Amino acid sequence: MLLFIQFLLAIFAIVSALSLAENLRLYIPLACLIFMFIIGRIDRQSSEKSKARKSYLRSEMDKIHERDGTTEKEGDFFTIESLLWPKNEVLLTDAVHSVFKELGFKISTGIKNPLVDRLITMHDTQKMFGLEILTAEREAEADHPKVRRALQFEKEKKGNEKTLIIAGTHARLPLAERDKVNHLSKGLIDILAQNDILFMPCHHLYQLWQKAKKGETNIHELFERIHSQPGGLVRLKNL
Repeated sequence: MLLFIQFLLAIFAIVSALSLAENLRLYIPLACLIFMFIIGRIDRQSSEKSKARKSYLRSEMDKIHERDGTTEKEGDFFTIESLLWPKNEVLLTDAVHSVFKELGFKISTGIKNPLVDRLITMHDTQKMFGLEILTAEREAEADHPKVRRALQFEKEKKGNEKTLIIAGTHARLPLAERDKVNHLSKGLIDILAQNDILFMPCHHLYQLWQKAKKGETNIHELFERIHSQPGGLVRLKNL
């Protein structure tokens, strides 16, 4: 897009130099060249930031794999990036969808129930999770729109359904520091407990995904236990 704008400016500068009056013939092409230079600088800075981000993400994932001894397919890179360092809720939702699909769950979009982002059916059972997927700069707050949707789903859900919020919180923090901070505000903790809604940070879902891939846990039995937990933060050490 920026290159296209530079191209248009170059054409405008040439046309101006050939067709305008003497004073404008100098100033307008000069202004176009200045704008082209500025756009070029912006484009280079954007490219450098993108490369730096990819380098950082790759180094973070290398640290993870050195620690747990796993290796990733190249195609998993985008899913992991979107899951652990989500840029927006759309990419995070796609990543969560991919993870649950790979884990062998039956997953569907919110077409069957527009109050949730995804519906997850447990393996060989009729138990289901209604997933609300959100992002937050720091901890998740009680007034988040996805929390309000979760509360509405709670009012209308069936007896075999459990509401689970998957949250991309504190995405700017290194993974090693995310378990040291709060992912829920005090108000949200109270709401979850009162309404029997579960909450799982994205890096916890990532950990479960990796354990399942290494055969360290039966992921379907684990989510059976999660389904029976009371509302609040899903704590992996209790599973």
